[in-house]
Parts: sequence; C-alpha cells; structure tokens
Amino acid sequence: MRKKPYPRNSDIVEAIKIVASRYPFIGPEELPFKVVEILEDKGFFTGHVTDKRIWRLYAEAVKRGLIPNFLEVTIKGGKNE
Repeated sequence: MRKKPYPRNSDIVEAIKIVASRYPFIGPEELPFKVVEILEDKGFFTGHVTDKRIWRLYAEAVKRGLIPNFLEVTIKGGKNE
C-alpha cells in the first residue's frame, strides 16, 4: 500500500480556487474545512495542513491576483488595503 502524498502549496491554492467556485457564499470559518475536504478527495494526506497555512496561501493568492478576495477579509499589503 502506497502512502498518500503531502499537498504542495500549489495544490492548496488550487483547492482554494475550487472552494471559491463551488461555494461562493461560504463564511471565512468554513474555508479551512472545505479546503482540507477537497484535498482529501484528491488523495492527499492532510495531517500537516494547518489553518494558518491555508490562510497564508489564501492571502498570497489574493495579493498576486490569482483569486478574488471572495471572503472579503482584510489583507494587509494587498490590493484591498
């Protein structure tokens, strides 16, 4: 039996994009749970995926313009400061 792979940062950002498209009206408290759920569905081991890591990658993706700030949270140093 093969071990499940760890998700890379790009995998987590991709999961955030999927959450944004599937669940456009979720609240910020639900984002980490939905991201982990999608990663597990894709076959990743999510034991080391923390809320802090997900939020850091969300903020970076918004700052780089990869995704819109669909949760409307304040991000310092970004376009909506």
